[in-house]
Amino acid sequence: MIGVMIVDDHELERFALSLVVRKDPRITVVAEAEDGRAALDVIAGLRERGRPIPDVILMDVRMPGMDGIQATRRIVRAFPGVHVLILTTYDQDDYAFKGLSAGAVGFLLKDARGEDITRAIHALAAGEAVLTPRITRKILSRAGRLDPPDGRPPDALFSELSPRERQVVELMADGRSNGEIAKVMTIQEASVRRSVSRILAKTGLRDRVQIVSAWYKAMS
Repeated sequence: MIGVMIVDDHELERFALSLVVRKDPRITVVAEAEDGRAALDVIAGLRERGRPIPDVILMDVRMPGMDGIQATRRIVRAFPGVHVLILTTYDQDDYAFKGLSAGAVGFLLKDARGEDITRAIHALAAGEAVLTPRITRKILSRAGRLDPPDGRPPDALFSELSPRERQVVELMADGRSNGEIAKVMTIQEASVRRSVSRILAKTGLRDRVQIVSAWYKAMS
């Protein structure tokens, strides 16, 4: 089961999203919160009580108090295993850039179809990144302005990768999912996941979004 948390200041929005994700028997809603500060408190409380913390958070952007961008930044630092999907009614590049820079690994609009939202939840839980089709390479390249974790230049981050791992990165940069990469390379999807894990370990990057961002910067 994938545990999901819904963070939105509108109770009706939380209820609607809860109905959508609960249609998938492999997803369960483990918590809700009305703003970023409450979300942090809820997750901390779950951990203190020995309860499972969410695998994926559906995070609104514009909320009173602590907004979704601030909350994302704090949550991914305090709880590295949590994957944040920015879910907003506002189709603006700036929200996508700020969310990715803060550590989110997905960005969708709230008017996305229910199956697209549940598919995104599964993708994030599996370590993939999800972006709306309109979010272009320009947004990811802007996110690539973030400095590498150890100060190495972007091209040096990939110097230790094997030819197969570099091909995986190139396909990730083209927006391919693990399943699509597996088909292109004629390997098992599990092999792709292992390759992504090795790439993260070798580069010291946080997630797929950082891999793709650093790759664009290295190739520019």
